[in-house]
Amino acid sequence: MEVEERTCELCLRKGVKTTLHHLTPKEKGGTFLPTAQLCIPCHKQIHALFSNEELAKSLSTIKALQENDQMRSFLRWIRKQPASALPKIKKSNRKKR
Repeated sequence: MEVEERTCELCLRKGVKTTLHHLTPKEKGGTFLPTAQLCIPCHKQIHALFSNEELAKSLSTIKALQENDQMRSFLRWIRKQPASALPKIKKSNRKKR
């Protein structure tokens, strides 16, 4: 996983370390489909909240992720954090089952 300092395409924070996120999970056919550069907290939050099935079915664009209620709350919070912040991300209770 390549890490570079850029702007996160999801939360729009600048100077953050980013990783490559497959908007459609590779296991759901997204190997050659669009990707996005996301900061580590945003990337981890997506995978903590949503299954690969949910991501492939209805959350395979930046806009869809930004408009999702669960992500919107997180994005409001993370945008206030410094670029160096790496908060601990917990799996949602729904995903733990």
